[in-house]
Amino acid sequence: MLDIANHLKAIHREVRRGTTTGGETVTVLVRRRYDATAEDVWDAVTDPARVRRWFLPLTGDLREGGSFQLEGNAGGDILTCDPPRLLKVTFGGPTSVVQVRLAGDGDSTELELEHTVPIEIAQSGAGALFVGPGWDSALMALAQYFAGEIAEDPVAAANSREVQEFCAGSVTEWSTVVEDSGTATAEEIAGAAQISMAQFAPDLTGDTE
Repeated sequence: MLDIANHLKAIHREVRRGTTTGGETVTVLVRRRYDATAEDVWDAVTDPARVRRWFLPLTGDLREGGSFQLEGNAGGDILTCDPPRLLKVTFGGPTSVVQVRLAGDGDSTELELEHTVPIEIAQSGAGALFVGPGWDSALMALAQYFAGEIAEDPVAAANSREVQEFCAGSVTEWSTVVEDSGTATAEEIAGAAQISMAQFAPDLTGDTE
């Protein structure tokens, strides 16, 4: 059985609006600690043979200056690759940027993922609801992998009712985070939450009507 409550609590979430030379942005940040060395966590999130065991099949020219593709999901360019500390890539488009930072402390490592997009894409801080639950689900799947709870088919597992229940809880958590951040109106949050539920927990949408 998936311990949904503890997996939700294990993730730190933030959303903020900022300004760069390219204009206004919205940034989503998630953080979780793993009982593994930084080198092991780095390998688990960059080695295609391991990534496919907990997330998705990964292909590409996996080096700085190269590109990557996650099967059935986003691809992009590898901007920075500094093992085992920093990975920076475009994700689904040149203005959508994901950074993964690892901070190791012996056999424990904190993984921090930051996803930044222009305000034109996110519309408001409520845009966090379009990606936050997905990143939450990925961090949970990585924790299961390190705990030896490896799904035979990670894609099928990610679409299971149990994981959808986790995602529904994640939508609630992100709604609260966005509200507390003051980066979106109540109407924007409600609308984004409805879309997010349909995306990440489609089998449960009828349960909340």
